[in-house]
Amino acid sequence: MTKVYKERTRAQESTNAIERLYISMRHLFSRGFYKPMGVSGETLRKSLLLLRPEIYGSIAEEKSELNGLTYIIERLPEGIEECQFINLTADEGYRNSHFKCIVPPKRRRNCYRIDKDQMNIEITRGRSDIYDILTHLTFLFIESHKIKDRVLLSDAGKTTREWSNLEDVVVNNMTLSDKEKDVLMVHLGSILGRTYDEVYQSYNTFSTEENPHRFFHLIYWLGKLAINEELHDKKRSIRFSSVLSEEIGRHYHGERWANDIKEVLLKEGLIERPIHIISANMHSVLNSIYAKNAIPNEANTNVGFSLFELLSNSDSKPLQTAVKNFASENGLIYLKDKSGTNINVQVIDTAKISFDSDLISKDKGGEKPVIIVMDYAFGEQAYETMDELLKPYKDGTNTHLLNVESVSIMGKAGILEGGKGDIMIPSAHVFEGTADNYPFKNELTKEDLEGFGVEVFDGSMVTVLGTSLQNKDLLKFFHDSTWKVIGLEMEGAHYQKAIQSASRIRETIGENVKVRYAYYASDNPLETGATLASGGLGMSGVTPTYAITQRILEQILK
Repeated sequence: MTKVYKERTRAQESTNAIERLYISMRHLFSRGFYKPMGVSGETLRKSLLLLRPEIYGSIAEEKSELNGLTYIIERLPEGIEECQFINLTADEGYRNSHFKCIVPPKRRRNCYRIDKDQMNIEITRGRSDIYDILTHLTFLFIESHKIKDRVLLSDAGKTTREWSNLEDVVVNNMTLSDKEKDVLMVHLGSILGRTYDEVYQSYNTFSTEENPHRFFHLIYWLGKLAINEELHDKKRSIRFSSVLSEEIGRHYHGERWANDIKEVLLKEGLIERPIHIISANMHSVLNSIYAKNAIPNEANTNVGFSLFELLSNSDSKPLQTAVKNFASENGLIYLKDKSGTNINVQVIDTAKISFDSDLISKDKGGEKPVIIVMDYAFGEQAYETMDELLKPYKDGTNTHLLNVESVSIMGKAGILEGGKGDIMIPSAHVFEGTADNYPFKNELTKEDLEGFGVEVFDGSMVTVLGTSLQNKDLLKFFHDSTWKVIGLEMEGAHYQKAIQSASRIRETIGENVKVRYAYYASDNPLETGATLASGGLGMSGVTPTYAITQRILEQILK
């Protein structure tokens, strides 16, 4: 009898590739050292090329991927393309050194350029941060070897004319006329396999006042280090410090972070009061409660969410300061993170709010609630921080159980139907790569968020190991199969795991704790040109952000 073998689908291949990526990354982390473009990094490279994530665009093609390059460079420290040695460390005291702290614009990481060849990156946000960095670096090095392959003509080091021109400009830090810049753009088009328009657009994206030719430097150093690997065996390497290996997974930073919050609650006499935790940004709850009364003139001329659009403008720093100062006089305590989690916190004592607000009911009985607003966690860090926050606080011989009445999670997510700015209301979180699933009763409903001018979807959501590892085939499977997934994000299952263990097993908080989850779409990875690499939300994110915040606060305060 002939056996019939069912051909594997692209979704199954993708799932397998993601699993191999994570197993490889954990193995390399345990090993403590590897060369990304050597034998030790081969599994990572092959898996990423097989997966072909949407965010990395044309990674598997000969031409360079410019949108993906923009995306990852915004999440890695400036100058990393020049470094042969990259060390991932714990918080080991570099902040007390004379090294300049470099923080990537789109990721809260402290990075330090040790010398011209070495970059150290502090990891204080758990394994998800390591996975994120390693996949970005693997993409970066694959792209660098594409450049090398296009410009290196022989084993003797002979290079193309276009490369020699680029090298001359970068090494000599030349000032270029408009015509000379155009010539270099044409040469870069040949080096990258891209059109003049595409190259010019990337040049403008990377250009800054301090370094207008940053794109030229980036491409040169990526190619240069790849050429050094090929000709001189100067392999780039990634090393993990022994302190990081010891600390990872031990909640070292999360415990310090949670204890700092509870210490303030005890000191202010708030630890026994009803507590509502909100994971969100640092502005929407603040502005929703305080802005109208803090800046009444602007509130009168900017009705509804247009006031929040005004406050979201980068030119509105004086108004933002006025709101913060007013809030600090009316019950808000700001806790800047000192633990290394990079998660700042606001504690709001609603009993000290001295003004009338549409959000706050005057007739609500009982003790006035305390709101803890925590900035966004990252991946597995969500479990670490929430798990520690929900634990009792020991003050000498006294143990204080927190009276947590609700936990609300608002975040950005990729949507699988609809578009940027639309809202997702999950009924369950499914953890990618496992059979783990977390159904829950969501206090927020689809009906709660309708009427704000954006689409609202409800259903299950998948918590992924990394948003930068998803491709269309895998996401289409999640959406079209009986999982009926409406979106993807990185923290939901981790938060819910911590909440369920605290409320139903450890019994450190009440079993009837209310949970609220709502996400607004930062991208649609199933649509070409609508991935995270295509750019941010801009002002279109204001409406869903404040609509969700308003509904959460109404349920807490009314």
